[in-house]
Amino acid sequence: MGRRSPVPIGFLPLRGRNSDDALLVGHAMRRGLFRYPDLVNENAARLIAGGVVVMVVAYLVSGSGFVLAALAYGFVARVLTGPTLSPLAQTVNRAIVPLLDVPVKPVPGPPKRFAQAIGAVLSVSGLAAHLGGFDTLAVVLVAAIGVAATLESVVAFCVGCRIFAVLMAVGLVPQSVCEACNDLSVARSSTGA
Repeated sequence: MGRRSPVPIGFLPLRGRNSDDALLVGHAMRRGLFRYPDLVNENAARLIAGGVVVMVVAYLVSGSGFVLAALAYGFVARVLTGPTLSPLAQTVNRAIVPLLDVPVKPVPGPPKRFAQAIGAVLSVSGLAAHLGGFDTLAVVLVAAIGVAATLESVVAFCVGCRIFAVLMAVGLVPQSVCEACNDLSVARSSTGA
């Protein structure tokens, strides 16, 4: 068995907090409901991406607007509140991560939030296309989400994170947006990762 995560929910505080402070409800109350975590457990994020792949396949097989609406809601919820209002993120972080004894691998939160925002744009656009009768467009948009989520889940390649890095490199995203992107040593030493 791997080392147990000191943070059972899969999301980590940035600095100056112990693992008890990272409990989701307390963390959300202190930092505000509409805040995304500074650091994210990469392994939990990959499991969430796996859940997204399942939802994408369910939509592509069934064509269900309900499944597509749930997919869109999940992305929007994760962009706005991190895991707080996302049923998929809550399930992964509270049930699957502890059950599988997934180790903590801290990565910066802002690139993951950017990736979730891309998923939100694609899924909301797909839902609008579906509701407007443009089913082929909806399928293409949702399939794009499926490709990106599969890459994240299976090989830990986050398409949105790579785009975020390029935007930082060319100066379109200021370095101050993601200080943790530059130095995870503080987080790793505080979590034992």
